[in-house]
Amino acid sequence: MLSFETEVEVKFSEVDSLHIVWHGHYVRYFEDAREGFGKQYGLHYLEVYQKGFVMPIVKLNCDYKRPLVYGDIALVKITYVETEAAKVIFQYEIKKKDTQELIATGETIQVFLDTNRNLCITVPDFLSDWKTHYQLK
Repeated sequence: MLSFETEVEVKFSEVDSLHIVWHGHYVRYFEDAREGFGKQYGLHYLEVYQKGFVMPIVKLNCDYKRPLVYGDIALVKITYVETEAAKVIFQYEIKKKDTQELIATGETIQVFLDTNRNLCITVPDFLSDWKTHYQLK
């Protein structure tokens, strides 16, 4: 199982009138983790694009457990979920760094489109090679 963890410090601009992180910022925290994962494991968006594909998100969920506040440092863990389908599934877990308290969990599903925005129903060759490299299939 491949995973990656990144730190996020909550900025003043990310809190709302309730003095907690606005719910939409959690999606950006997931994105930060996906970027880091991609860089570490060779599945970065620019690399995918250079191979002739884009990976739009077609499903996103986030389950909020506890709030983050200004100044908190969160750990965002992303884990790749193996599938035989022509898609990429990631699961997320956000915890407060100092207490390890679970803040949120989530999942994203991304599919592959070619440069003409056609949906790929078979796994692209580069992804098959990537899975073989990391012994995922």
